Amino acid sequence: MENTMLQQLTDDMKSAMKSGDKVRLSAIRMLRAAIKDREIEVGHALAADESLAVLSRLVKQRNDAARQYAEAGRADLEEKELLEAAIFQAYMPEPLSDEELAAIIEAAVVETGASSMREMGAVMNIVKAKAQGRADMGKLSAIVKQRLG
Repeated sequence: MENTMLQQLTDDMKSAMKSGDKVRLSAIRMLRAAIKDREIEVGHALAADESLAVLSRLVKQRNDAARQYAEAGRADLEEKELLEAAIFQAYMPEPLSDEELAAIIEAAVVETGASSMREMGAVMNIVKAKAQGRADMGKLSAIVKQRLG
């Protein structure tokens, strides 16, 4: 998927240039640069899940920055960050529904035989592999804690 994502970003970057959409162009360039930086850091082309991790991190950073700008009363900067987050979000896969999350967690609990919080790490490893980029890991962790608690 990585090559597909980079190709999609390149195509979208060209269309943003042609249409004169500077905000979208800037956001796409930022995303491409983050993916390329990560590739250099790890020394190989990123797999799909690694690209999604980079994308998720950027979305989270933008949302956190927007929240901080809102608290500081900087609506202009908040709006810019939220717009960038929305542009990045368009490249994320469809998020999992609550029912799908529950099914993944239940399957992981059964697979690991987990019955207490001590086995939470094993459950989270399986859940994380299946839900990476499609669900908030904090939310998943809370659901697993509730299930094992």
